[in-house]
Amino acid sequence: MSAPVQPDSLRASLRPLAAAQPLTAEQQAYQAFYQLNRLGVQTRLGCFQVAGYQIAVQLWLPEQPRATLIVQHGYYDHMGLYRHLIEWALGMGFAVLACDLPGHGLSSGARADIGEFGEYQLVLQALLAEAAALQLPAPWHLCGQSTGGAILLDYRLRGDAPPQLGETILLAPLVRPRAWGWSQFSYRMLKPFVKQIPRRFNANSNDAEFLQFVQRDPLQPLSLPTAWVGALARWVPAIEAAPRSGHSPLIVQGDADMTVDWRHNLTVLEDKFAAPQVLMLPSGKHHLVNEAPELRARYFDFLRERLA
Repeated sequence: MSAPVQPDSLRASLRPLAAAQPLTAEQQAYQAFYQLNRLGVQTRLGCFQVAGYQIAVQLWLPEQPRATLIVQHGYYDHMGLYRHLIEWALGMGFAVLACDLPGHGLSSGARADIGEFGEYQLVLQALLAEAAALQLPAPWHLCGQSTGGAILLDYRLRGDAPPQLGETILLAPLVRPRAWGWSQFSYRMLKPFVKQIPRRFNANSNDAEFLQFVQRDPLQPLSLPTAWVGALARWVPAIEAAPRSGHSPLIVQGDADMTVDWRHNLTVLEDKFAAPQVLMLPSGKHHLVNEAPELRARYFDFLRERLA
């Protein structure tokens, strides 16, 4: 495997995606480290500026794409961990556009932190603007894992989606995390004294190789900022009080997910959206993008039937 990724140096090397600059040797090493160089299509790695952040963005472009998949990753994640999803989408004939959220991966910002969840909406809108500037083919399907799913459901409930949008895929979407009452109590107690809590790496997938890799991933944040929990605490009641939408998302949820309160979350989503299609994955854990191959195959089949 290639040398460890140097995020500061990589971040400084990024240029606007529209410039279509060839990948530098360091950028090629980054792609090799995360096995993104094995996908067999044209790829670009660049950045855009929004809300005071430099956001790293990446494009995978087949020769004749018939649609586009726009990806929002989960909390603590980054684009480098989404190879399986990208490979599936390319096999469907889709272009793939993804970015690292603020404070994640190659994007700027305090690690794993955010002032308000509304900042994520600004990033998503800027990412959609990138898709328009690059003239990526419609429909633009959206896919979000966990916090990425929260960003997408928030966006769809706002009702201001452009006409290019197609389906919305929510993988283990976040509304409330598991044990949310206790988390709020802990936040209120710790807020005056503690700015961050050491991260615990949980067994959130049945893929043992992924669980081992993520612990040596140089782009993994190692702390949970209490300010992020505060931003979540302000977002949850707002999203649960949001008006209903006529959109019908595709939702994939594992019944062994110990990260989000999935029973509560599915109830909220079934109330907020018109007839969402839900696939329950027996034994599926939280990190569905990196679940065991047989579980990925099952939900990819579910999605393929609906996006064909």
